[in-house]
Amino acid sequence: MEVEYQEEYIRNSRGVQLFTCRWLPVSSPKALVFLCHGYGMECSDFMKGCGTKLASYGYAVFGIDYEGHGRSMGARCYIKKFDHIVNDCSNYFKYISGQGDYRNKRRFLYGESMGGAVALLIHRKDPAFWHGAILVAPMCKISEKVKPHPLVISMLTRVEDVIPRWKIVPTKDVIDAAFKDPVKREEIRANTLIYQEKPRLKTALEMLRTSMGLEDSLSKADTVTDPEVSRALYEQASSQDKTIKLYPGMWHGLTSGEPDHNIDIVFGDIISWLDKRSEDDYVPEKQFSDNVGGIELVSSVVEMSGSKQRRSKTHGNYLCGLKGRRMHHHSAM
Repeated sequence: MEVEYQEEYIRNSRGVQLFTCRWLPVSSPKALVFLCHGYGMECSDFMKGCGTKLASYGYAVFGIDYEGHGRSMGARCYIKKFDHIVNDCSNYFKYISGQGDYRNKRRFLYGESMGGAVALLIHRKDPAFWHGAILVAPMCKISEKVKPHPLVISMLTRVEDVIPRWKIVPTKDVIDAAFKDPVKREEIRANTLIYQEKPRLKTALEMLRTSMGLEDSLSKADTVTDPEVSRALYEQASSQDKTIKLYPGMWHGLTSGEPDHNIDIVFGDIISWLDKRSEDDYVPEKQFSDNVGGIELVSSVVEMSGSKQRRSKTHGNYLCGLKGRRMHHHSAM
């Protein structure tokens, strides 16, 4: 199916210019999919494959570069408040959803890595608004293997407002650790829009606090480091319409860093999940009254289908996927 690509700049509530883009099918879309990219990443190039693939199957796909990321303005990869990212994305996604022919379309969030945390927090702000979310190796819990000691966190917190933008946080080469295919890995490394320096102090602490906050509230709602974290998300999520897919042997970059045949497998599962939940007569197999609905099993990808509103109940669906078993010791993106 032919796909149309568009770009546009907007301004957030703080007056910062943000880059947005969209991939549109030529016919009326089945549903709307909103992209939340990972730490240091961007939408127009890095997530082009995702946007094009989903649009070619009939979905209208919308992306936004966070403040300080990609083509958006702001200090490079400086996250002063994680809530700023969540609010910017939520405001833009709701703006798009209210336009003309999109008003009656189903709405799905799609988040990769740190973007998985963004998607979860957007969904939490207004569960009844969303029909679901796809979470690919999401940053939603810190693995015990890499969680900093409380004394280290305390020490860094004391100086975060003194040297917030300092690039002093040590980290391994995330690109080497996350993307399996060597050719794709070097293409990603050559993308100058991707931030590849050390994380800034404030940014690292905001990501840590966000992950720990999500960890504390999983029962209401993979880290990049531990597959068991995704399993915990799946098991503790209150939704009853949830799916978890495990892709043994695949690395963190499921949709961009694997060989083409692996990427096709992952997107095949994602599109199948979306197609089912985009049907007008779709109803979760089980009905519960706890704000969220259901899950299916997939590896390395986490998909969460949101809420279906009724008078006194909301139901949701969540597809949770674990990343493969290779990755154990690198920082989140």
